[in-house]
Amino acid sequence: MDPDQVRNVLSDHVILGLEVARNAVGKMRPGGTLIFMGGTGGRRVKPGLGIVSAGTAALPPFVGALALEIAPVRVNLIAAGFVDTPLSASLLGDQLDERRAELRERLPIGRVVTPADVAALAVHLMANTALTGGTHDIDGGQQFAF
Repeated sequence: MDPDQVRNVLSDHVILGLEVARNAVGKMRPGGTLIFMGGTGGRRVKPGLGIVSAGTAALPPFVGALALEIAPVRVNLIAAGFVDTPLSASLLGDQLDERRAELRERLPIGRVVTPADVAALAVHLMANTALTGGTHDIDGGQQFAF
């Protein structure tokens, strides 16, 4: 990656979230919630993914600190593994069906995570007013099975 690409990756992961929070403060009611989206894929360090791993690693402490700074607005992070979306399909191309089959076989939940699963978690984070500053993984057990 060239320096501009690195800046964009890191910006996408942290600076964009900071800008969202800055614009939300003062406009949200106390107890409202900001939910950020991240991923679990970058947690495993691999050649070629160092910058993605760094961006992924930066989000949980950022969200925790932000939850303290803008309280009583709550802040949480959803960290998704593979989710069966059009974006996943475009990234995997002709390997999509193979990846789905592999996940159904190996994931403890026996199926692929869907957008509805992620949406249900987001609703839970908005409804449960005791949750703030946390990272909430949704990957069907992928981190443990692979």
